[in-house]
Amino acid sequence: MKRVNVLYDGHQYSVGEAEVEALKEAVTEAYRSGGPSWVTLNLGEGRPQPAELLIGPGIPISVVPIPADD
Repeated sequence: MKRVNVLYDGHQYSVGEAEVEALKEAVTEAYRSGGPSWVTLNLGEGRPQPAELLIGPGIPISVVPIPADD
């Protein structure tokens, strides 16, 4: 996988060289815990800037896998 994009609060974040299933499991665990958890992703392209996203019940998040160009 080239990267995984995450849509959160109307903004796009990304994780380079990420495994989709691992990211989905981290989000699922945050929801399952019933309390807030933080996930570090990147904001922007080119020179990414680290961003901390709050993950928890009632906070919508979308995970979008971006495959590597073959």
